[in-house]
Amino acid sequence: MIAPFGPGAGAGLHGMLDGVTAHASSDVLVGREADLAALRDALKRTRSAEPSAVLVGGEAGVGKTRLVEEFCRTALADGARVLTGQCLELGEEGLPFAPFAAALRELVRADGTSVLEGREHDFARLLPELGPAEATVETRRGYLFELVAALFARVSERQPLVLVLEDLHWADRSTRDLIGFLVRSARLPHVLLLATYRTDELHRGHPLRPFLAELDRVRGVQRTELDRLERDGTAEMLTHLLGAEPEPAVVDTIHERAQGNPFFIEQFAAAGDPQCCDIPHSLRDLLLTRVDMLPEQAQRVLRVAAVGGTTFGHDLLSRVAGIDEAELESALRVVVAAQLIVVDADGGYEFRHALVREAVHDDLLPGEHARLHARYAQAVEAEPHLVAMGRAPAEIAHHWHAAHDYPRALTAARLAASAAAERYAYAEQSSLLQRVLELWEVVDDAAELLGAGHLDLLEESALAAIAAGDHQRALKLTKAALADLDPEAKPLRAARLLVRRAKLLYTAGTSDGAAESREAYRLLLAAPPSPERTVLMADVAYQFGGVDDDLAAQVATEVMAAAAETGDVATEVSATITYGRVCGGRISAEEALPSMQQAAARARETGDLPNLARALVNVSDSLFELGRYEESAAAAAEGVPYADRVGVSRTTGVFLLANHAEALMALGRWDEADARLEEAARLDPPGTLALPWLRLRAHLRLARGHEGAQPLVQRAVAYLGRPYLHREHRLSLLELRIREAQCSGDEAAATAAARLAIAEPTEPDRARYRWPLLAAAAAVEAPDVRAGVARIAAIMPQRHPVDRAYAAQVRATLGDSPEPWREALAAWHTDGQRYPLAVAALGLATAEAAAGNRTAAAEAIEEATATAAALGATPLVTQADTLARRLGLRSATHPAPAGADILTDREREVLRLVAEGHSNSRIAEQLYISPKTASVHVSRIIAKLAVTSRGEAAAVAHRLGLLN
Repeated sequence: MIAPFGPGAGAGLHGMLDGVTAHASSDVLVGREADLAALRDALKRTRSAEPSAVLVGGEAGVGKTRLVEEFCRTALADGARVLTGQCLELGEEGLPFAPFAAALRELVRADGTSVLEGREHDFARLLPELGPAEATVETRRGYLFELVAALFARVSERQPLVLVLEDLHWADRSTRDLIGFLVRSARLPHVLLLATYRTDELHRGHPLRPFLAELDRVRGVQRTELDRLERDGTAEMLTHLLGAEPEPAVVDTIHERAQGNPFFIEQFAAAGDPQCCDIPHSLRDLLLTRVDMLPEQAQRVLRVAAVGGTTFGHDLLSRVAGIDEAELESALRVVVAAQLIVVDADGGYEFRHALVREAVHDDLLPGEHARLHARYAQAVEAEPHLVAMGRAPAEIAHHWHAAHDYPRALTAARLAASAAAERYAYAEQSSLLQRVLELWEVVDDAAELLGAGHLDLLEESALAAIAAGDHQRALKLTKAALADLDPEAKPLRAARLLVRRAKLLYTAGTSDGAAESREAYRLLLAAPPSPERTVLMADVAYQFGGVDDDLAAQVATEVMAAAAETGDVATEVSATITYGRVCGGRISAEEALPSMQQAAARARETGDLPNLARALVNVSDSLFELGRYEESAAAAAEGVPYADRVGVSRTTGVFLLANHAEALMALGRWDEADARLEEAARLDPPGTLALPWLRLRAHLRLARGHEGAQPLVQRAVAYLGRPYLHREHRLSLLELRIREAQCSGDEAAATAAARLAIAEPTEPDRARYRWPLLAAAAAVEAPDVRAGVARIAAIMPQRHPVDRAYAAQVRATLGDSPEPWREALAAWHTDGQRYPLAVAALGLATAEAAAGNRTAAAEAIEEATATAAALGATPLVTQADTLARRLGLRSATHPAPAGADILTDREREVLRLVAEGHSNSRIAEQLYISPKTASVHVSRIIAKLAVTSRGEAAAVAHRLGLLN
């Protein structure tokens, strides 16, 4: 834009600047060399397969977009791929996933739909133009996130990918959740995520503030804030803008007024008077001064455009402006020439800076504001194709609300909420339903317009809040719904709300939900028999479990009887599952397993996937208790995809993933277990539902000496401070607290936690969680703790091999001789869990060393080292190595080179069978030895050959000719 200078300029200044053109923007990036270098370094890390994210903050106009544009230009020149998406200024209830939809649209436009690998129906939830999304009511947002991550991973395999997400301060909750997933969980090695946000928008309650704080703690995330320019930067920028070096006084005045903000400097330079005699004091006035310089028709078009948002299409603007096409084009040409708006890549228009749009929009008269927003709403309602596909519901809701047409805003918000739910954008659905509830109070015929009652709306809103993970809001909504209902008139509906509230309280750790469960039970007893009543009774029984076991068993028995009377297979299966779960501590795993397996079989036959997933949780639990770890892992693995398909990934699915991981940990397949726990973590289950994966991964990382163990432990044990925690969770978290304190050498903390452990009510039916806790507490030296452990251990049942192994380990830990440790080691060989076996072997080595049995100690050290090394249990290997060096033995972690002279004849025989692929049981049969002895031989062979697995041992044997 050529901006004539005002009459206030001095004669000398006029002489210097005569004929000088003031450009609206500078092509040269000023004062950002260090910031640009930081972005290039981040891209280098991405090229080295290191996940990276850079969050660029700064006040409006400081040059975030200009910096990113310059970086992307150089990144493209260096062979990177760049995809860009922008958040929309529609608020928290706006269009979900908007920047990702824009980035994916750019990708599909360039590469075609083949890049989606046949998953168009899944991606249609982000890009509606791909066709109808798969019809489902399943809660599978995690699946959608996985698809997006996998797509970016594939694209980045060919060349590094820079994913630019602009204006994060306008991001909806779903967009933030997907960013969090990509950064924290997916951690794509060849993708650089680059996001911008305004720091001056982040008031204390802004949702982006805690989100940024969370990302700050993630490795590979870098946050940088752009500073304003120094005076020299202002001078350099003005030189580029004006085409000549300005007088020092001009630089001083503009720098003082603009305070180093590049966008403000541009506007001052384009304002007309180099000496700044007439420069407005407020930015808003400054921006509007530039608008006022336009012809009246261009100003009017710009005002209409400002109501449409930062980006808008020509056809939509034409419908709303209501003027002749030639006049519209003429006005737009003037506005584009003034560089107030620019043509975007899609052929539409975009305000060059959001501040311009905001200033123009805020300058509208009240009546003009309402009228234009209403015209936009009418235009999009009549022709939804005028906006990007899938965007119409959110746009219509936004415009009717801004127009203060509350009846239309009410119905539009409800429709937009439904559209958000279809895209798994539950946070936006919840926000929109909140708006519907607010509008309900001011719209007289709201029920008639919506075709639903206030109670229906409260229930719908509560379910949306639960899906969004906002359990506190869900609690408030269920409370309001109960207050809106006569429970005696509608007992089933009231009971359903009460059960839901009890579950929310339980999950939050706020209370046990017993009061709500008892009231629900009372109402259900008075209700006539029906399948719904039976299902709700089952929920009540489940809620009583761990709170009032006698009442839980009573209700579960009633549920079984009621289900049998219905004759409905699904109801009967559900009742059986509930009974097995509730009464699990009262009947042995051997007794419970057949009925659970039968329930799973019936559910499988009838295609009842929800009940099948639930049944497999119980089946895998029972198999684990029995020590049948391979079968337990298989049962849990079978159930995971079922949970995903029926939308219970964050509840039942998490239990299945945790059960699978726990069985894999027992089998020594720790890498596989960690991968399953990572899957569970990605699902981000709310409240105490996170504990199954959280405590297991904390244990795993502690045992491996992982640097990330401490944060997980702290997060897990923090639940001990909740007002209510299920007894099983409390026992397992106390064990974790003791083991963490022992690992860190904090004897005082270990003792304090152990004293809490022995003070817990003794329940023989919680043996699965009590025995590991006693084993951990037994290692505490405090006499009162050791006495308490011995007292409790004496009355605990020993039904299964794992119970007997833990009991033997407790006796050995409390004793001071090798024999109990030999019994413990033998018991763990029988049970099969690898890590406790290594612990017992090291305990035996320590006891043998104390007794002066150096040879026996050496053999036990070899077994402990081999087993622990195979698991990657570095701290245990280090302890074994330390003991070996104290005994003057060859270092456990630095064995002699493998060769023909290090194996005995018997070990050669065993190794030959290992190389042929035989199991320990088969080796035992071939050599007429016990499986336990075969296992010991294999462990010793692995240790002597300095390998970590049977396969590696066989490979080394072949390479060195040890089998000849």
